[in-house]
Amino acid sequence: MNETPPSVFDNVPSPFCGIASDDLRIAVDGLDVRVLENGDAVTRAGFELPVTDSTPRIDGQPASLEQAIQRAAGLLKGSHLPVFSGFGTDVNETRTALSLIERCRGVFDQAKADAGLRNLLVLSDSGWMTTTLAEVKNRVEVLVVFGADIETAFPRFFERFIWVDETLFGGDVSQREIIFIGQAPSGNAATSPDGRPPKILPCPATALPQVAAALSALAGGARLQAETVGGIAVSQLQAVIDRLKAAQYSVVTWAAGQLDFDHAELTVQQLCKAVVALNKETRCAGLPLGGQNGDRTASQVAAWITGYPTRISYARGYPEYDPVHHDAGKLLASGEVDAFVWVSSLSADPPPATEVPTVVIGRSGMCFEHEPAVFIPVGVPGIDFAGHMYRCDNVVALPLYQLRQSDLPRAAQVLKAIEQALEAG
Repeated sequence: MNETPPSVFDNVPSPFCGIASDDLRIAVDGLDVRVLENGDAVTRAGFELPVTDSTPRIDGQPASLEQAIQRAAGLLKGSHLPVFSGFGTDVNETRTALSLIERCRGVFDQAKADAGLRNLLVLSDSGWMTTTLAEVKNRVEVLVVFGADIETAFPRFFERFIWVDETLFGGDVSQREIIFIGQAPSGNAATSPDGRPPKILPCPATALPQVAAALSALAGGARLQAETVGGIAVSQLQAVIDRLKAAQYSVVTWAAGQLDFDHAELTVQQLCKAVVALNKETRCAGLPLGGQNGDRTASQVAAWITGYPTRISYARGYPEYDPVHHDAGKLLASGEVDAFVWVSSLSADPPPATEVPTVVIGRSGMCFEHEPAVFIPVGVPGIDFAGHMYRCDNVVALPLYQLRQSDLPRAAQVLKAIEQALEAG
């Protein structure tokens, strides 16, 4: 008996990596998915997670999809303050979730909102000058990586956007310069094709705010009395600023998710001030990296619909933004929440453990510390069905394709069915 050979797909886009790699070669054999070419640790983990759950559960016991939807609707109907979090989702799933949240006057807060807000608070307070991945690929001469090991979070960044085969304007890619401030890269991806390693100015994470402030001051023309900042000689920091001023096009990049210290948004703001100051003499831009597993997509969709990117409450019947008081973690800890809904079709990260009745509309393969009141396993956009997601620079809506046939429902269908059950009840 002949076995059916696996289906092979070329030029598959990744919804997991944040930089939207769209050149993957993937084999699908039934429900099994394997990345054959151009994968990395992030994309392989996203595509190759096996399907382990296909049946909904109520209090840990198998149930029909209709029963699970009705139980979820019942929990929300009796709730005074439901909170929705997670949101590793695509465009349509987030849109549908926001409709349900408005219907039951709940709170929307992404699980990774803290990292995103380190950028968004700067954008709303003082603005910034940022670029796109395409501009980086085609124009960058000097790249400064501040306080991040982007090789870990974005393994193909240098391959896809720095050491490329060609650019639109015929620049000598091999002569691009890479400068790391903070921690050294974890691998060799930043090393040039001719073997030049990146320049590294090491300092502890605790010193990053002072170093960013020094760079901002130097870019603005100030003279510092100190000889060192954060263990880095001021002369070295001045040399970085001088090199950026001499470049025709430079980029300062950071990953806000890795700036995990109090008031990190002020550090981002200092970097953005330095970029603005540099543009008085040359062209320089910032590049905030992030957006894995649909994080940037959810905030984009929320901004279209409500005017706000995250941490939005509909408790008064209209959207209210508060990055402090609408924090799901704080609301759960305060005891105000009486229903918790976790929506995550791209990531198998489980919800935080809580005594609050929890509904999980999530990717198959989630493992729970405490079994939720309702668990509905759903399909993955970009694997089980088509969809759209945004990459980290917010300018490209990438189409996602269906690769396999499964019986898993879409999160958007489940969310819509719950809303319809509330309206009917």
